[in-house]
Amino acid sequence: MKLHGTKVPHKKNTADFQPIRLGVPKTVTIPMSMHIGKPSKVTVKKGDAVKVGQLIGEADGFVSSNIFSGVSGKVLRIEEKIASNGSRIENVVIETDGRQDVFEGITPPVVKDFESFVAAVKASGVVGLGGAGFPSFVKLSVKDLSKVEAVVINAAECEPYITSDTRTMLDKSEYVFKGIDAIRKYMGVKKFIIGIESNKPKSIAAMKKLADEVEDVDVKVMPSLYPQGGEKVLVFNTVGRVIPKGGLPLDVGVIVINVTTLAFVGEYLETGMPLIEKCITVDGSAVKDPKNVIVPIGMTMRDVFEAAGGFKSEPAKVLYGGPMMGIAVPSLDEPILKNTNAIIAMDEKEAKLPETTACINCGACLTHCPFRLDPRAIARAYKLNNGEELKKLCVDLCMECGCCAYICPANRPLVQTNKLAKIVLREYLAAEKEAKK
Repeated sequence: MKLHGTKVPHKKNTADFQPIRLGVPKTVTIPMSMHIGKPSKVTVKKGDAVKVGQLIGEADGFVSSNIFSGVSGKVLRIEEKIASNGSRIENVVIETDGRQDVFEGITPPVVKDFESFVAAVKASGVVGLGGAGFPSFVKLSVKDLSKVEAVVINAAECEPYITSDTRTMLDKSEYVFKGIDAIRKYMGVKKFIIGIESNKPKSIAAMKKLADEVEDVDVKVMPSLYPQGGEKVLVFNTVGRVIPKGGLPLDVGVIVINVTTLAFVGEYLETGMPLIEKCITVDGSAVKDPKNVIVPIGMTMRDVFEAAGGFKSEPAKVLYGGPMMGIAVPSLDEPILKNTNAIIAMDEKEAKLPETTACINCGACLTHCPFRLDPRAIARAYKLNNGEELKKLCVDLCMECGCCAYICPANRPLVQTNKLAKIVLREYLAAEKEAKK
């Protein structure tokens, strides 16, 4: 089967730059929702002293996640802020003391079996660190372990600019394989595939070197064709299986886990230090000195950019993540989140949207879509508010990768239209369900 996607500029400017640990900022702002699912419940109050690795937000439901402080200091306030998705979320604001005193309760977890392994992953607060933010323990809470035939490790890192996963493979390769060992031991999985794009030769060499020492780990080198890191795309291109519409990788016998997430699990089992900091890529045309940095979760973008060397020109747009699927932020005061893998600052020239012209029906959007959706037809159905037609066009399959908008010669905002069309479809399906009662 022919692979679909699009060639994007790699811009992996920081791939060879080891991450630099930045200084501790004066304050951090830690949201209680940095994951898919229910927000965490605040466990501290104004005036409380906190230390590095101390629990400040407890998972409040099955699909939720523990949250910890990455700094020592005092809780200044608990405040409500509007998150990037429009919801109002509680935030814990901590004034740091600069000492970075470690919480006394930090000890490696005691893991003896599958149940205690999943409990340890839950306790660590780790979520999908490639950007998805899904609580990792939920993904690993498989009721029937015999259904898991393989674990696919997502090391594609297909977005332009981002190299934080690359640094994991180069700087923490041993922890990637300690994570593999844990899943093998406690979940009984016998097959592991590390999927890496071909534009990362050093990462490929590092993973192959360790994989050659074991029998059940294969390194799958894939073409540099965006969006190789998409879950459904990755599963097909590594194990040749098609995840059904509305299904999960487990439906085809696979668990997918990001390479940095896996390395964190391996490191947590050894040290007991929960998820408190992130290695992120700082890059973009407005950035003076692109680099990879290690920062505490909750450090503001403003503080990160300043500590990392500042701007060479006024940023016109700043993103969480890469330019294809990243989220634009309204302010530099937005904090680094658990699932932040990069912050990209674009100058006016790079950020300016091109002029949109009429569709010429060239079909490029369809031929480059990983799932062969037809954005032209979706746009027409959306304009007509036709939920029935959007259902037939399977707009809910769209992964919002942006291939259609990127490749469109008329510069039409196709991915944005697809997002809006999904809302129309949801309303149609809700009305359809209500009518059947």
